[in-house]
Amino acid sequence: MQDTPTLPLIKDSERLENRLKEIPPVPGVYLMRDRDDRILYIGKSKKLRSRVRSYFRDSQSLSQRIERMVQQVADIEFIVTDTEAEALALEANLVKQHQPYFNVLLKDDKKYPYLCITWSETYPRIFITRKRKAGSAKDRYYGPYVDAGLLRSTVHLVKQIFPLRQRPQPLFKDRPCLNYDIGRCPGVCQGLIDAEDYRKTVQKVAMVFQGRTDELLDILKQQMEAAAEDLNFEQAARLRDRIQGLQSLHAGQKVSLPDDRLSQDAIALSSNGDRACIQLFQVRAGQLVGRLGFVAEAHTAEPGAILQRVLEEHYRNVDSVEIPAEILVQHELPEADILGDWLSDRKGRKVSILTPQRQTKAELIEMVAKNADYEMARMQKFSDRNAEAMQDLAELLDLPELPRRIEGYDISHVQGSDAVASRVVFIDGLPANQHYRRYKIRNPEVQSGHSDDFASLAEVLGRRFRDAGNQKRETGKIENTPDWPDLVMIDGGKGQLSAVVEVLREMDLLEDVRVVSLAKQREEIFQPGESLPIPSDAEQPGVQLLRRLRDEAHRFAVTFHRQQRTERMRRSRLDEIPGLGFERQKQLLAHFHSLDYISIATPEQLAEVAGIGPRLAQQIYEYFHP
Repeated sequence: MQDTPTLPLIKDSERLENRLKEIPPVPGVYLMRDRDDRILYIGKSKKLRSRVRSYFRDSQSLSQRIERMVQQVADIEFIVTDTEAEALALEANLVKQHQPYFNVLLKDDKKYPYLCITWSETYPRIFITRKRKAGSAKDRYYGPYVDAGLLRSTVHLVKQIFPLRQRPQPLFKDRPCLNYDIGRCPGVCQGLIDAEDYRKTVQKVAMVFQGRTDELLDILKQQMEAAAEDLNFEQAARLRDRIQGLQSLHAGQKVSLPDDRLSQDAIALSSNGDRACIQLFQVRAGQLVGRLGFVAEAHTAEPGAILQRVLEEHYRNVDSVEIPAEILVQHELPEADILGDWLSDRKGRKVSILTPQRQTKAELIEMVAKNADYEMARMQKFSDRNAEAMQDLAELLDLPELPRRIEGYDISHVQGSDAVASRVVFIDGLPANQHYRRYKIRNPEVQSGHSDDFASLAEVLGRRFRDAGNQKRETGKIENTPDWPDLVMIDGGKGQLSAVVEVLREMDLLEDVRVVSLAKQREEIFQPGESLPIPSDAEQPGVQLLRRLRDEAHRFAVTFHRQQRTERMRRSRLDEIPGLGFERQKQLLAHFHSLDYISIATPEQLAEVAGIGPRLAQQIYEYFHP
C-alpha cells in the first residue's frame, strides 16, 4: 500500500493553521520544504510567526516567483536564535550550504564578469569568468564587475606587475617558456618556485581586488627599503617597478570625499517594476577601486528591501577584510540594524549604514544612481528586443503565453563517431548557461560509419523528460517542475521532429511539451502533424530568436563533440601499448597533459608516474621510439 502524498499546506488549511501556531514570534530562520523534503526557500525574521504567516494571507502581494513557491510548500521548519543578527548569519550559512531554488533574488544572467582565484589548487589560477560555480569553497570570486574592459586591463596589468603563471598548460615539457626568461612567470610548470611562495604572490594580487591597494603599496615600500639596505639593488628595482605599476592602476579614479581615509561602499538602484539594476561603488581611501553590478527581481518588493537583500548576498561572499567601515544606501533598509550588527561582528569593528540626504555623501549616492539608470536603460533596450521576439514567436506558433523558457537540441558527430547532443536554454530571450546540458549518445547502433540523428534526438528527449513521463503515468499529472520549458526546438526538419514526437507520444507528454523544428536550408519552422512549414519570414523577430537558439545549440554540441573526439584520439594510440590499461592511461595523461609529451619522455621520466614501473615505462618508450 502506497503512502498518501502530502498535500501542499495551502491546500490543507487545518494543518497549515496548526503549523503556524507552533512557530514562535521570536527571531530565527525558517525553511520551506516541498513534499519530497527538498528545501525550497530559506528566510529570516525578527518575528518568525508573523513573517511565515504573511506568505499564506494574500497571493496578490507576492511576486510570481514566491507565489509559485508557496504552492509547493508542504512543511515548514524553523530554527530559533537569540538575536536578529544571529538569524542573519545563520540564514547566510544555510543558503550557502543548501542553495535553495527560490532563494535566487540576483539574476545570474552572465551580464557582468567575475574575477576568480582558485585557492583550492596548489598553484592558484587567476582568470575572468561570467559563470560563478558552486565548486570548492576555497575558490574566491570578486565582482561582478560592470566594466568588463577595465577588469581585463587590470588583470593584464597585474600580470605584468607580478610574476604569475601565464599559461594553463606548459609550452615545453623540460624547460620554461619565454615568460620565465623575461620575468613574467616564476616557472610554475617546472616547479622552479615553491607553492607557498607562489601563493604569497597571489595573495598580493588578491589585495588589489579587495580594494587594499594602499595597504599593499605600504608593504611593498617596506620590502623595497629593506632590500636597498641589504644592498640587494636588483630586488629593490623590481619592487620599485611594481609600486609604480600599482600607482598607475587607479590613476584618475579619485573620488571627492570629505575624509579620503575612510573605506565606503555606496549602493543605489534603478527599477522598471519587474527588474532592478543595482550598482555598488567601492571606495577605498578616496579611490574608486570597484564598480559592481547586480540584476534583481523587483515585482512588488520595496527598493529598500531589494538593497537589503543584495547587500546581504554580496557581503555573504566576501572576506571580512573587504567589508567597509561605512555603507551608503539610496533608500532606508527595512532591517539595517540587523545587517549592521552582523557586518560589525564579521569585521570586528563598527560598520555604519547611512542614508545620506545632503552634501558630499549624497552626491556620491546620486552618481551611483545615475549609473544604475544608465544600466537599466541599456538592459531595457535588450529586454524590449527580446520581448518583441517572444511576442512574435508566441503569435507565430499560437502559444497561450510568452515562451519564457525555450530549450534547443542538436546532435553532433562525424559519420556516427563520437556522437553527442546538446541542450541549451534561453530564458526571456537570453542564454541561461547554468541550464545547459551535454549528452553522450548511448545507442549502440550509432557508431563510426553509421549515424542516426532521428534515433539520437529521440534518445536525448526521452532522457530529458523521462521523470516527467513516469510521474504522469503514476499520478496522471506533472507537478514540481520549475524547469519546465514553454517551447522545445529541434535542429532539423520533419524527420527529426517526427522522431521526437514519437518518443513524447510514448511517454504521454505530447500535449504537455510544445515542440517545433527549425530546418537550416530555408529557416522553416515545422510543427507536429503538419506536412508544410509555418508561413514565416526568416528575418522576423520570432524566427531570429529561434535561429540564435539553434546556432547556440549547434556551437555547444560541436564543442563537446570535438572534446570527445580529441580524447578518443589521444587514448587510441595508448590503447595499442600492451599492459597499459585505462587507469594507467589516465595517470599518464594527468602527469604529462598531452600525448606529445608522453612520446618524448625518457623511460626514467615515465617511471615517475604512479602505477608505471620501469618495465612498463620501457615498453611505452619503445612504442614511441621503435
